[in-house]
Amino acid sequence: MSIWGGTAVVGAYEHPTRFAPDKTAFQLHAESARGALEDAGLAIKDVDGFFTSGVGPIGILSLAGHLNLRPSYVDSQAIGGSSFVSHCLHAAAAIAAGLCRVALVTYGSTAASERFAIGTGAGGFVLEPPDNFEAPFGPTIVGSYALVAQRHMHEYGTTSEQLAEIAVTMRRHASLNPQAKYRDPITVEDVLASRVISSPLHLLDCCVISDGGGALVLTSLERARDLKKPPVVVLGAAEALRHAEIGTRDLLDIAARQSGPLALARAGVTRADIDLAMVYDSYTITVLATLEALGFCAPGEGGAFCADGRIGLGGALPVNPDGGGLSSNHPGMRGIFLVIEATRQLRGECGPRQVKDAKLVLVHGTGGMLGQRHSGVTMLLGRA
Repeated sequence: MSIWGGTAVVGAYEHPTRFAPDKTAFQLHAESARGALEDAGLAIKDVDGFFTSGVGPIGILSLAGHLNLRPSYVDSQAIGGSSFVSHCLHAAAAIAAGLCRVALVTYGSTAASERFAIGTGAGGFVLEPPDNFEAPFGPTIVGSYALVAQRHMHEYGTTSEQLAEIAVTMRRHASLNPQAKYRDPITVEDVLASRVISSPLHLLDCCVISDGGGALVLTSLERARDLKKPPVVVLGAAEALRHAEIGTRDLLDIAARQSGPLALARAGVTRADIDLAMVYDSYTITVLATLEALGFCAPGEGGAFCADGRIGLGGALPVNPDGGGLSSNHPGMRGIFLVIEATRQLRGECGPRQVKDAKLVLVHGTGGMLGQRHSGVTMLLGRA
């Protein structure tokens, strides 16, 4: 029996804060959970499946206590920023298997308030034995993505101007999102004039650092039809990992190349059917490389594909209408916000940034570091 098409997102809430020094991460989890449950027309007592990440090895125990939850099913898988997209896949499987009936997915982070160096720090990543073979050379997250960008430029002639176009498009979208952290317009020249963080990536090629939180509620499509909002159906999803294997390293081998076709096949749709895409944008190169890996264009054609308004509102494939991590928010792991925006778009709730008549959205989350070890989770969401 297929699990696809039988589970729906029925509640979605993005915390409006981008800087909350007066709150803890657990408060952001709790306030987001309350918002998503209110959106769904459900209560905390209805939740029997709990999914979260970024709370430490057994932090889900404390967080469940903070939320006064006694779930029958829990999942705290941690595969980086894509974890929350993965949680939706797992929730669909759990609901279909009868392991839970109402799944709550939450996230909260005070990265900006804590002045956490997302992307440029390195000290916290020496956790497992393999890390000891890389840590002495001082890799950073942004340095790893910069290597991917350098390699793409070397292989295909991609330019900094083409990467800058992506940042400009995301900022244009953010100008239509009243909650976005940065809304003032920027130009390609502004991106190129911003300081280099790790060559060839400039400051404006990098995601913002913010506080933030979000939550999702999922249940069976049968139950969803009786709730407050139009259900958003999980049509298909897949997850994949990439690493350096045993000594080989292809900087442009992206997990989306595996998860994308599998998710599309499970959903029974094609790329041509997709109305918009929510793509993890930790850096501009992340968007370009991911769109290539998902098959929207051939390897090396990403720069041209993202130009001339193609990924902007009104273009052939609008990407991240909320402004993405490059301009709206990025509290450390952004996957949950991809699903929240996708849900709102399919409900027609996005006002001036609404993609007209959106019926099918592709969501792709990336976790970890392109060029080193990373995860990719692709999910297709559609109207009921």
